[in-house]
Amino acid sequence: MIDPGSETSGFRTWSGAYQFTARRLVAARTIQDVRRAVAAGGRVRALGTRHSFNDLADNGATLVTVTGIAPDPVLDESSRTVTVGAGTTYGAIAAWLQERGWALGNLASLPHVSIAGAIATGTHGSGSGNRVLSAAVAGLDYVDADSELRHAGRPDPDFDGMPVGLGAFGIVVRVTLDVEPAYLVRQDVYAGLSWDRVLADLDGIMSVGYSVSLFTDWSGESVQAWVKRRVAGPDDAVPAELFGAHRDPGPARLADSPVDNLTVHGAAGPWSQRLPHFRADVRPSNGDEIQSEYFVARRHGPACLAAVRRLASLVTPLLLVTEIRATAADGLWLSGSYDRETLAIHFTWRNRPGPVDGAVREVEAALAPFATRPHWGKVSHIEAEKLEPLYPRLRDARALFERLDPQGRFSNSRLERLGVRAIR
Repeated sequence: MIDPGSETSGFRTWSGAYQFTARRLVAARTIQDVRRAVAAGGRVRALGTRHSFNDLADNGATLVTVTGIAPDPVLDESSRTVTVGAGTTYGAIAAWLQERGWALGNLASLPHVSIAGAIATGTHGSGSGNRVLSAAVAGLDYVDADSELRHAGRPDPDFDGMPVGLGAFGIVVRVTLDVEPAYLVRQDVYAGLSWDRVLADLDGIMSVGYSVSLFTDWSGESVQAWVKRRVAGPDDAVPAELFGAHRDPGPARLADSPVDNLTVHGAAGPWSQRLPHFRADVRPSNGDEIQSEYFVARRHGPACLAAVRRLASLVTPLLLVTEIRATAADGLWLSGSYDRETLAIHFTWRNRPGPVDGAVREVEAALAPFATRPHWGKVSHIEAEKLEPLYPRLRDARALFERLDPQGRFSNSRLERLGVRAIR
């Protein structure tokens, strides 16, 4: 069923930080609904769970949400893949896989995000040996500019330009992901990890577990570390100390969210219930916030962290929390980790748009010398002339999008401002 034209007045992103300008919202229940919406003409953009913080998903015309399409997961154990509806959340597919003894290799900290939205924006999860979520994509089914259903997969020569596709070539309706046998994870909190140790041995700290997150508000002389380890069983011992920091029995707190919003610490459990920071069955994070995030080459990590620390007097009063994570290099053209081991520096800001905008600009200026790539779905002030040097395959991606969508049906003003699509 297609909604014949729901008004989007007052329609906002998940945190309320951005209000959409699109005039029409189509709530697709089937792939055929998506095809009809595209066939109707005009500009159209896909919409997921609205966890972005800028106008990337907007177009002033028609939005099509695919979150109402049934997941219909199909597990192929021989190829170690699962194919599922693109609007399905990571939390939902993780629970389904766990019940069947299978797993994903990485998850976002919020399992509430849709698969298609997360991969399209380069959302990354965590782990110095883990690639971003989009790197697990083995295939995509999408509705093209002629309203035809198409498939693209790894054998295709331009496929590396499509998982982090920014919604620029079509509306993705099903996604095929790599899977592996299910495993156990235990996460522990270590308090009092000194900044001196972090800056002196950042690689060692970030690789001490399967997934490591450092949390700070940039004040003081220490940070908090959350370490997630893959374990063989519930009785596996974990160190009581981490680079001079001691294991904290909790309860853990994060971004002013309730304690019971967080996944369990201090005990082993299924990967699906430990890799995310937040439980899938509750509202995550603080909710009243603005987010920005920056990806830097890991070799520049200590210098970048030191640069932001010098802005503590500006940043700290406006901040809920910063999370620092690492990811492995990948070959996806528009990934924040394309061709380099990466450190991700994330800011969850208080919802104070004016002052936060000023702080974001200062942070970006401090990180600019380090070839910093901003998260596609979060607040940033990157400009087209500065973007192209950061992504060696940006021209290839633009050529791919123009070939697949020559009339710019799936484009919008943000993609055109950034030079990802041609201006029309």
